[in-house]
Amino acid sequence: MEVIANLFNSIYSFLLSLTNWPLAFVLLAGGIYFTLRTLFVQIRLLPEAWKVVLEKPSTPGSVSSFGALMVSTASRVGTGNIIGVSVAICSGGPGAVFWMWLTAMIGGAAAFVESTLAQIYKRRNADNSSYGGPSCYIETACKSKFLAIVFALALIFTYGVGYNMLASYNLQSSFSVFEFYGRYDWICWAFGLTAALLFFVSSMGGSNGLVKTTGALVPLMGVIYIGFAIAALIINIGNIPAMIADIFSNAFEYKAIFGGMAGSVLLLGLKRGLYSNEAGIGSAPNAAAAADVSHPVKQGLVQMLSVFIDTNIICTATALMCLSSGIKVEAQAAGAPYVQQSLQAVFGSVGPIFIALAMSLFAFTTLLGNFYYVENCFAYIFGHRPGKKVLTLIRFIGAVLIFLGAGMKMSVAWDVADIAQCVLAFINIPVCIIIGNVAYKALKNYTDQRRQGINPVYIASENGVKEPTDFWRQ
Repeated sequence: MEVIANLFNSIYSFLLSLTNWPLAFVLLAGGIYFTLRTLFVQIRLLPEAWKVVLEKPSTPGSVSSFGALMVSTASRVGTGNIIGVSVAICSGGPGAVFWMWLTAMIGGAAAFVESTLAQIYKRRNADNSSYGGPSCYIETACKSKFLAIVFALALIFTYGVGYNMLASYNLQSSFSVFEFYGRYDWICWAFGLTAALLFFVSSMGGSNGLVKTTGALVPLMGVIYIGFAIAALIINIGNIPAMIADIFSNAFEYKAIFGGMAGSVLLLGLKRGLYSNEAGIGSAPNAAAAADVSHPVKQGLVQMLSVFIDTNIICTATALMCLSSGIKVEAQAAGAPYVQQSLQAVFGSVGPIFIALAMSLFAFTTLLGNFYYVENCFAYIFGHRPGKKVLTLIRFIGAVLIFLGAGMKMSVAWDVADIAQCVLAFINIPVCIIIGNVAYKALKNYTDQRRQGINPVYIASENGVKEPTDFWRQ
């Protein structure tokens, strides 16, 4: 047993080491490469992304661009936008915020490429709706069914196990500052059970139900959260100059960047930025493939916009609320405590209550968005949408994992999520680099048609796609 335990610890340590600089290199290198190949699409076509997001689907009842955006944003905008930002700042320093911004900027190009590819290689359901994601373009364009299944299984583990258990832990930990929390050892399990039951009941509405629920909750919670952030900045307006100076000075300090390696401000900013916006790891393409649009690039732009909303708006709101409060940044306060203390300093007793409620809502929509991805991957593995009995079983197992996640230790919860996302990034980013030329040609085709003043329409065979596709035929 000792030998087995040592072997397990060695494997775990090796996998965890991959989530540090190897992951940072893949993330940075891939993002920079996609940025250059698309000629900074995340900057030059950002206004265009806001235009196409409100377009209606051509088929009534199908998933719109806005619906796909809300699903992916529900998964992206979650506990990582609050707890992840806090962990990065407390563990690495205020400069981590700068590196999160950088991750989002270059990550927008990665999100564009992977989501455009998902649209091009999406598959048709029996009811003419579509599904897809990295597994579909890995199998079709890379001719590797084995790698496609490995990716699908890895994504199921990442979102069904790693991310959902972490979201459950973060949800219950947001109530740890309240007096009643410390009175009972079982209180975390009570929160876990509540989250699990709500998830199970909501998920029984199916994919369309998930889209409608996230479409209603995500905009609401985003507007309220931004409102509180603006109010906090107005109250602490005198602290803003020093806060901005701290972010940029700490971001470029040699010891902060390279000191402690795994605890450096650069690495923590990149890792927490990746966990939050998920650009490049192959999750959002599962939502992008479901959208009914006239051109694949439209969903590439929409998912690029989701990265912008997640990091540049929601994560920044958390960071500025905390850093402008004047509360000292300490490693032992990483997670919910630092955010709670910061808002209590600004809003009094209302602050902790607001964050607890925001965390609950963020975690709930994250659980729903994550399950959409899990269901999509099972559809790929089975070759069709799973039947009602199978889906019920999957949802029940998901609910059990959410319940168990509430009682995990914080370090273990983050480690599991980091390892899980690392596997996805190591597969998806190289694949997108290999077959990315298809997305670049689609982008050129889109911009050419826009210049002609017409609504872009995509035909796969005329844009260098040799493989058969279920959609985009003449």
